[in-house]
Amino acid sequence: MKFGIDRLLADPELRRPLEGKRIALLAHPASVTEDLTHSLDALVATGLNVSAVFGPQHGVRGDLQDNMMESPDYTDPTYGMPVFSLYGEVRRPTGQSMGTFDTILIDLQDVGCRIYTFVTTLLYVLEAAAEHGKSVWVLDRPNPAGRPVEGTTLLPGWESFVGAGPMPMRHGMTLGEMGHWFIRQFNLDVDYRVIEMEGWQPDAAPGFGWPIERPWINPSPNAANVNMARAYAGTVMLEGTLLSEGRGTTRPLELFGAPDIDAKKLIVAMYTLAPQWLAGCTLRDFWFQPTFHKHVGALCSGVFIHAEGAAYDHQAFRPWRLQALGFKAIRKLYGDYPLWRDFPYEYVFDKLAIDVINGGGDLREWVDDAAAEPGDLDARTLPDEAAWIEARRPHLLY
Repeated sequence: MKFGIDRLLADPELRRPLEGKRIALLAHPASVTEDLTHSLDALVATGLNVSAVFGPQHGVRGDLQDNMMESPDYTDPTYGMPVFSLYGEVRRPTGQSMGTFDTILIDLQDVGCRIYTFVTTLLYVLEAAAEHGKSVWVLDRPNPAGRPVEGTTLLPGWESFVGAGPMPMRHGMTLGEMGHWFIRQFNLDVDYRVIEMEGWQPDAAPGFGWPIERPWINPSPNAANVNMARAYAGTVMLEGTLLSEGRGTTRPLELFGAPDIDAKKLIVAMYTLAPQWLAGCTLRDFWFQPTFHKHVGALCSGVFIHAEGAAYDHQAFRPWRLQALGFKAIRKLYGDYPLWRDFPYEYVFDKLAIDVINGGGDLREWVDDAAAEPGDLDARTLPDEAAWIEARRPHLLY
């Protein structure tokens, strides 16, 4: 198969509308061609006039680890062009930076989750392009989490940098498709084009969204592999808790744990509460010791989520429910365990992080309500998921 960048490079006719234009590139370390050349170098080599580069959260170089670690603007040392950070002094493109190009090419590897901030950056670029009369092209890439949908819809008033609009946590779209939905949802008047992939089969084994012949390159420092991308729509919620999500280990966002829980008992409790929510994966108890971040230096009892191997079932695996069940099981075993982490999350200072992550308080309230059952969360969530599947249908390209 071919990604959008590879089709653009291979076909002069696709590039023809860019001739004579000033071209900007929004990219990160995973913005590479099929032979692993960075897209910036490949585009410059075609003779296109690349006049500026933009970087999302974690930067063009992907060097910054955690949330709210900002990247500066700088000058590219190879080509001498300006590099503008969209996660620094600003998160929306400014008039000054918008004046450096005519068309912006967005070549970002996403992981298929609303909270992964490249989705919001796409919206902000589309809005700025509509305001300034610029063109936006998305060079499309696979959604490694595939087509499945999961989670409640972000509620009105809960929009943030991790909540661009009324979609569920696991949206099942590519960035190119999401751009079409944003334009319809927010009634944007913008010149928009998607350079589609060729041969992407999001429901086909064995990759189920990710073509196994393509190497995985971290789009952000803690997105280390496809297993992480599959689990992330659940494990990202750990950022709003006092449980470790594995930062400071070699497998972040594929696990959860703490020094004061018993992972073996926790897994048993999860299977007792809602075994149907644990289908399609394998849970393994293990030990880990973070070298930085939460519980640094402490020996933690943990649960590792294997959305891989012979037991993996792509359609059955439900990471958001799995992680919610982990929280519920901790409540059952440990009563008033201090789950929720109260700190500024992605520039929201007046709401609990777990609620910002979920776009409302429903999940936290379900976890904390001792009388609430798994069926109660399903009753709240299933209609939202069904509505999203219908809403996205006109915008699917594959």
